[in-house]
Amino acid sequence: MTLEPTCRVEFGAGAVTDLPRFVTDLGHQRALVVTDKGLQAAGIAPRVGKILDAAGIEHEIHDDISANPSAAEIDRGAARARAFGPSVVVALGGGSPLDAAKGIALLAGNPGATAADADRLWEAADGLPVIAVPTTSGTGAETNGFGVIEDTHARRKVYIGHSSVRPRIAVLDPELTLGLPARATAATGVDALVHGTESLASLGATPMSVAYAQQAVTLVARWLPVAHRDGTDLEARAQLMWGAHLAGQALTLSGLGLVHGIGHAITAHTGTPHGIALAAVFEEVIAFNAAAAAAAHEQTARALAAPGGDGTAATLAAVRELSGPLEIRKPLRHLGVERDMLPDLARAAVQDPVTRNNPRTPSAAEVLELLGGVY
Repeated sequence: MTLEPTCRVEFGAGAVTDLPRFVTDLGHQRALVVTDKGLQAAGIAPRVGKILDAAGIEHEIHDDISANPSAAEIDRGAARARAFGPSVVVALGGGSPLDAAKGIALLAGNPGATAADADRLWEAADGLPVIAVPTTSGTGAETNGFGVIEDTHARRKVYIGHSSVRPRIAVLDPELTLGLPARATAATGVDALVHGTESLASLGATPMSVAYAQQAVTLVARWLPVAHRDGTDLEARAQLMWGAHLAGQALTLSGLGLVHGIGHAITAHTGTPHGIALAAVFEEVIAFNAAAAAAAHEQTARALAAPGGDGTAATLAAVRELSGPLEIRKPLRHLGVERDMLPDLARAAVQDPVTRNNPRTPSAAEVLELLGGVY
């Protein structure tokens, strides 16, 4: 099945076996696979290497990507890509390898550039072409041309990207998610759910993003609990992957909001996995936005098939019912957040570019109060 919204989409069980054809479709016979050591150990990266080998596609596997990729990792990857030479960059993994691969592809096309130049690279020369092969159902990173990386010195998230490194082809193969543990399924699934709900409420929402987001929320709400209970259920994995992808399409058009602004700050300060950081404040931000997002919350409640009540109340009830069995929501103090970090987290969240799209403009004092309530 081939579709073409923000990128060409190849969907289906076993779709990854056609990866060599996708590389040659982009005019190359060489591929740099950007992934992480977990996927190496799980056998997924070696499997992709064998698929490329069998088709005569020269390749290297670069697995120096952590759960929260840093600017230094992007620079090391770019050096590897420049040494390897002209190629397609195959981004294999969850949001971290996908984001890192886009940064690496961009720097590789701009000799002398480093990740520290991220703010100036939006007008850069074209990067290497990217094929995205997600192995989780959550980030939707295959739908856009930017990555979120960590400035470890400033303890903040940095956006690096360019239109040229938006993946040309997204390979959505639900078989690659069958081995994902329940906890990771929950964390990435909640990320997708937040993408959908924040996209509906975003100041940048459009009729197209709303259509994508509503369907994404419906699919994630229906299939995330099933995939969490039984990680071998291929239909659940496939439907959840669709939901996450559509949520990515939505956020690419609309932007996100305060949940992600806070989540980025928590992760930068503590290393907490992204989806778990979002879950800690998801409900509180929905309540915070109630007056400014009433219509969006009505849409969200319908997409969640929430019973009765006004939009915000019904949305909150449905989110609690969905997320409770996932056992993902934790107080901030259980995520490594110290109380004296809260003012810094509040300031970072307000300054994060995603927060500009929040339907209610928050002050640092308001965010600090919100954080104190979930500490």
